Order: sequence, then structure tokens, then C-alpha cells
Amino acid sequence: MTTRILIIEDEKPIREMIRFALEREGYAVDEAGDAAEATSRISRQRPDLMLVDWMLPEVSGVNLIRSLRRNEINRDIPVIMLTARGEESDKVTGLEAGADDYMSKPVAIKELLARIRALLRRSRGFSQEETLQAGIIKLNIATHQITINEQAVHFGQTEYRLLKFFLQHPERVYSRGQLLDLVWGETVYVEERTVDVHILRLRKLLKPYGVESMVQTVRGAGYRFSQAVES
Repeated sequence: MTTRILIIEDEKPIREMIRFALEREGYAVDEAGDAAEATSRISRQRPDLMLVDWMLPEVSGVNLIRSLRRNEINRDIPVIMLTARGEESDKVTGLEAGADDYMSKPVAIKELLARIRALLRRSRGFSQEETLQAGIIKLNIATHQITINEQAVHFGQTEYRLLKFFLQHPERVYSRGQLLDLVWGETVYVEERTVDVHILRLRKLLKPYGVESMVQTVRGAGYRFSQAVES
């Protein structure tokens, strides 16, 4: 699977220079010129790593990273902060906000590529073997593969994210609104009944293996994922 990197930088020439270098290395690249566009792109397709400029218009890169780290779904995306601010106090601020690494502008491309490779190795080292499991359902976070009773099962992107979220948060009841915010993203504006549609699709995928009852409806409250038999 191709590694996807999101460049968040308001200066187009800098974005294009970095994009060209990354694509030559085989990375898939997305771009955003401000925090709002970045948030929208993240909600549509989660990147494997982000390059974030400090001095973004309206919402700074630092505040964008802080917001990202508060989001349960996207808090673990590796981030390299790029900035012309070279004071040690600025670096400390960026790292404390949640950046994993920090580079001063003008960016040295070879060094940037080396830092990207190092950060990806570190982040994947923590999750490469991480598997979420509930009974016969197994989900490999690193490979995005799902097996049920040792058989590979293909899931659509939304159903994959929904199952992953449920496996990470079993037994707890979530309202439709909470699921929209935590699985779809706070900036995606869709009706709450969209959740019901995808819950039905998820159950349909689980039904051939007899585990669709793990996705439980809690009347008047929302949905819960549990191995316990519904009463």
C-alpha cells in the first residue's frame, strides 16, 4: 500500500517543491493551503504522515496539531512541523503541541526525506503487529486486513473505519452524533440516518459468519459493540 503524505502549507511554490520530491520517492501526496482544507482532506482520506507549516492563515499549524491530537480517530498521525521560526522556544512549543519532529525553513529536501523515513519507521514499529480482535473477528491496523474465522473479508472504507472504532471501544454506547464525529469526522456534514445505513451494511458483512449480533442497537441511545448476548 502506497504511503500517503499530506502537505499543509499556504505557499504554493513550497508545496509544489515538496510534492515533486515526495512523488519522486514514490509517495502519494495530497495538499492543503490552510487548516480547514486540511481537516476536510483528513476526514476524506486519512494520511500516513503530515507536513504542517506553522504560519497558516486563520488557524495556525500549532493549533491544527492540537486539534488533531484531541481527535480520537486521527491523534496518532505522525506530524513533522515546518517553520521559519527557529528559536528553541518555538521548537518546544511545536513539539509540546503534538508535533513528532520539527524542521526549520528553508527545507533541505534530503534531510526532510530522511526524517520522513525515520518517523514512518518509528510509527509503524509501534503498530505493525497491532491487531484488534473480538472473538473470531481480527483487524490488522498496519495492513487494513480483516479476517473472520480466519477468512479474509473485504470491507468498504466506511465499514472498515466503523468496525475499527467499535473494536477499539467495545461495550460502550455511542449515539449517532458521536459516531458521526468520531468515525466520519467533525467537518463532514451528513444526516444521522447515514449511521444507520452503514450499521446495516456492517451487519450484512458480519452475518455470514454469525457475528452480526455483536453490533447492538441500544434503544433511544445509539449503538454498542459487544460479545455479550443481547437481552
